[in-house]
Amino acid sequence: MTEREVFDWLKEVRHPGQDDKDIVSLGLVDEVAAEGNKIVVTLSFPRRPDALKNYIVGAVRAAIYRNAPGGTDIEIKTVERKAAPKEPELTLDAVKEVGHIVGVASGKGGVGKSTVAVNLAIALARLGYRVGLADADVYGPSVPIMTGTEDYTPDMIKEGGRDMMVPAEKFGVKWMSIGYFSPPGQALIWRGPMACSALKQMILQVSWGPLDFLLVDMPPGTGDIHISLVSDIPMEGAVIVTTPQQVALADVEKGVNMFRNPNVNRKIFGVVENMAWFTPEAHPEEKYYLFGKDGGSKMARALDIPLLGQIPLVQSIREAGDNGSPLALGTRADAMAFLDLASKLVEEVNKE
Repeated sequence: MTEREVFDWLKEVRHPGQDDKDIVSLGLVDEVAAEGNKIVVTLSFPRRPDALKNYIVGAVRAAIYRNAPGGTDIEIKTVERKAAPKEPELTLDAVKEVGHIVGVASGKGGVGKSTVAVNLAIALARLGYRVGLADADVYGPSVPIMTGTEDYTPDMIKEGGRDMMVPAEKFGVKWMSIGYFSPPGQALIWRGPMACSALKQMILQVSWGPLDFLLVDMPPGTGDIHISLVSDIPMEGAVIVTTPQQVALADVEKGVNMFRNPNVNRKIFGVVENMAWFTPEAHPEEKYYLFGKDGGSKMARALDIPLLGQIPLVQSIREAGDNGSPLALGTRADAMAFLDLASKLVEEVNKE
């Protein structure tokens, strides 16, 4: 007999007072020990009296009798369930030495927002600025792969009596991502409040230290996560990433309007038109406008916001991201596009 087998047997036991859910999924099984012909099961019940406690204990004993070999010694223990740990108190102390907090947002997914955010962070660092990036895209964290930091596990340190996470440091940038805490390929199935809480921890429970720029790679779209973020984080403004095609541009306007809403009221530093044209590797002077031409620049003019840059669609950008060596580290023309983008963002941020 193994503990895993016993856990499987206990899944047969349902709690009539909890929508008939099994006691394992309800968290009532605190511990299982199976050694030789003896099985010890420890059940944890809440502090408040559970009228069905004795029924559950009897049902557990019966489930084990049905499945275990004859002569098995069964012991059932009960303990009082420990109170859930309090959520850490989040204050703005973690960002008190940050000069500018800038969101990198998009009206929809699939426009290369995270690619732009990662390369923009590195480009700012190459210009001599102290930079951090918080990967707040809780449903699709891609920063660990794009920076080659998938194996990083944040240490915890004490700062001002609080537990703070230590960000990864690579390419002259400090990185923090929810991806450092979830197994590869594991989807994060979180409702809005839980996602909002995790997102704020990725920013406010991190030992950033002095930074000139903290970029926040926001989830795509517009919703409660975004509103919660800008309400609780002193975000100065945002950069909007789009592609030239009409379906993406329609969502850009929604994103801009969200930041301009009187209840949000954050600056839009500009638009970045990603995948502006396709350039073949062998013919760097050629441009093919696969998704339309100058859609981002037209949208920027219509919304009265700056066009910060146009990033071409080239194979090297995708390969660099997949290999964990972002393109902005290089010296080619496509890498220089991110340095130009960083320079223009600095210019916009420093405008009065």
